[in-house]
Amino acid sequence: MFILLVGCAEEETNQVQADLPIDKGTVVAGMGSNVTMKGDALALTGIGVIEVGKPLPAATLSSNELKTINIAANRGKVRIISVVPSLDTPTCDVQTHELSEENDGLDKKVELITVSMDLPFAQSRFAKEAKINNVTFLSDYKGREFGYNNGLLIEPLALLARAVIVTDKDNIVRYLQIVPELTALPDMQAAMNAARELL
Repeated sequence: MFILLVGCAEEETNQVQADLPIDKGTVVAGMGSNVTMKGDALALTGIGVIEVGKPLPAATLSSNELKTINIAANRGKVRIISVVPSLDTPTCDVQTHELSEENDGLDKKVELITVSMDLPFAQSRFAKEAKINNVTFLSDYKGREFGYNNGLLIEPLALLARAVIVTDKDNIVRYLQIVPELTALPDMQAAMNAARELL
């Protein structure tokens, strides 16, 4: 009986993934730019604008252990930073599972990070329930610095725009996709290919 229930759960997850479109487009970060949610425009805001070829702006985030982390601190590793509005939504769930489970061994060479506005406790619970242990979860709930400094903040909703960022060993942004429609998935495979080229 238990095996049948697990099978059904896996089928539902696969069905959700199959129903979600992958958006290969991108928008520019910062003031004056918009993303959409089910077609409704949402303005991006922030003092900074993340750009390919420039350093990832500094921002203080909270780890699941409530430690303060500067996302721009150079750790000498290539990083894939998956930015999601909330882990409690199907699209964010699929995006995070894809980062963790469909990286073809990149997790052994590249640092995988998920950033969201979820509380660190909620991120920790999500990781435990999803059995994800190869992704570092960081929360922007406290000061919204990451969203604000990168121009990825959707201020009225207190959410981050959906994005995927690849930085090199010197913290320079080498790949960036800010997904135009929040309910669509980013092209995670393109980001992973960009990360492989930096190794």
